[in-house]
Amino acid sequence: MAFEHYVRSGQKMLRCGYTTGTCAALAAEAAVYLLIKGEVPDQVSVMTPKGWDVTVPVDDYGTEAGKAWCGIKKDSGDDIDATRGLLVVAEVSRSEESGVHIDGGKGVGRVTTPGLDQPVGNAAINRVPRRMIEESVLAMCDEVGYDGGIDVVISIPEGEATAAKTFNPLMGIVGGISVLGTTGIVDPMSEKGLVDSIEAEMKQKAAISKDLILTPGNYGETFMRETGEFDYGVPYVMFSNFLGDMLDIAVQQKFENVLIVSHVGKLVKVAGGVMNTHSRYADCRTEIFTAHAAVNGADTETCRKLMNASTTDACIDILDEAGMRDIVMGDIFRAIQFHLDHRAGGAYNVGAVMFSNKFGLLGETDGARKIRETWKRRIEENS
Repeated sequence: MAFEHYVRSGQKMLRCGYTTGTCAALAAEAAVYLLIKGEVPDQVSVMTPKGWDVTVPVDDYGTEAGKAWCGIKKDSGDDIDATRGLLVVAEVSRSEESGVHIDGGKGVGRVTTPGLDQPVGNAAINRVPRRMIEESVLAMCDEVGYDGGIDVVISIPEGEATAAKTFNPLMGIVGGISVLGTTGIVDPMSEKGLVDSIEAEMKQKAAISKDLILTPGNYGETFMRETGEFDYGVPYVMFSNFLGDMLDIAVQQKFENVLIVSHVGKLVKVAGGVMNTHSRYADCRTEIFTAHAAVNGADTETCRKLMNASTTDACIDILDEAGMRDIVMGDIFRAIQFHLDHRAGGAYNVGAVMFSNKFGLLGETDGARKIRETWKRRIEENS
C-alpha cells in the first residue's frame, strides 16, 4: 500500500515519500527479526523524526551463514528523485561486542574529503539515519528477546550507478550514494533536499578554502574551463537556482571572497533583487533590460523591442543596435553588486562575472574585479 501523506503544491496535492535513511532503518529492523526468529515479518514500522509512521512490507530477504538480510524499496512519492525505487538492503549478524555497529556495503559511498556529515573513511550514512537504524535495531532486539550486539551493513545494489546522477562525486563521496534524511520523509518536489546537498558541498569547500566560486550549472562550468581565466586554485560549487541560499550559507561557513560566474539569463535577474533564479519565481529578464535602458534615455521603439525580446542574447543585440550596451550593462552591473552586497551584509567580499554563450564575457561588477585582482596577486606572489 502506498505511503499516504500529502502536501499541497499550488492547486495539486502531492504524495510524500520516505528517505533512504528510513528504508535502511526499516530493512535493519526486518533483518534482525529474520535473524533471531528465522522468519520474515509481515511488515515493519518505523517512526520518522518528522513524527510520521512508515509501515511497509519487506520487498526482498534472505539468510546465509549466520547472517540475514532484508531489502526495502525507496518510495519517493511524487518527488522526482534519482533514488526512486532503489532497493536498500540491511544485512545483520550477531556481534561479540555489545551495541549496534553500522557500516556501508556495496553501493553506499565512502567519504574521502573532510567537511561532510561523516569523517573521512566512514560510510556515507548520515547521523540521523544512523540513529534511526540503531533505534530500530534495538527496539526489534528488545521485541524478540535478544540482548547481544548486532552488526549492520547497509548496501544499495544499484547505488554506484545512481551516484553518477547526484552531487556525490563532486563532494568526494566515492563508490555509491549517501544514506540521507533529516526528517525521514521526502517532500515532493522538495527544493530543500537540493539546497541541503549544495550546503553540504559548500561546507566541504569551506574546510579547505576561504575563497569560493559559485556558478549555476554546466554553462558556467564550461565557460570557466574554456576561457581559462578562472584558474585561481579556488574551489567552485554549482548552486542551481538557489543563489540567495548560497550567499546566506557563505556567511555561516565564514568564506572571505565569493565570486559568482553566471550566464546572463540568470544573473540579470539579480539586478532586480531576485535571489531564486528559477523562472517560476521570477522571469523579469527583459523588464530589467528595458528599465535600465529607459532610465538611460532609450527611445520607445528600443524599449518595446527589449520588452518583446525572446532571449537575453537578443536584448544584447538590441542594445548594440541602439549603441547603448556599455551604459545599460554598466547600470545593470551596479544593481547586481548592490543586491549581492545587501544579501552578504558585509560578511565577505562578493562580486559577479556575467557571460553569454553568444557574446562570451559581458563584464563584471566592481566586487568581482577586486576579488579577481586579489587572487591574481596571490598567484603571482606564490609563483
